[in-house]
Amino acid sequence: MEFKLIKTEEQYEKYMNRIDEIFHAQPGTKENDELEILVMLVEKYETEMVGEFPNPDPVEAIKFRMEQLGLSQKNLAEIIGLKSRASEILSRKRPMSIEIIRKISKELEIPVEILIQPYETV
Repeated sequence: MEFKLIKTEEQYEKYMNRIDEIFHAQPGTKENDELEILVMLVEKYETEMVGEFPNPDPVEAIKFRMEQLGLSQKNLAEIIGLKSRASEILSRKRPMSIEIIRKISKELEIPVEILIQPYETV
């Protein structure tokens, strides 16, 4: 597929449809490379058309990324080192420390800018 900056709604729809088709591409594949390029082009277009999107909630971003990677709470516990801490973070009972933010960012490839945002705890 030849990639170009998105200039029309038709082109945007075409790229979005292709993203849907290859959304679960495995890392390291040509389809995953294509997916990353298409997402960048779509994000640029959307930003220009409607402005910046707010960053997602940190806990929701973690849950979403875990789902994408097929990870469980147990896997998150292995990343941060404590089973109870993973549960507390996902249930919003405890905020993340800087050390935990760094680990999650590195292992789940979530930008630190998303994880450091304030979020509600219960």
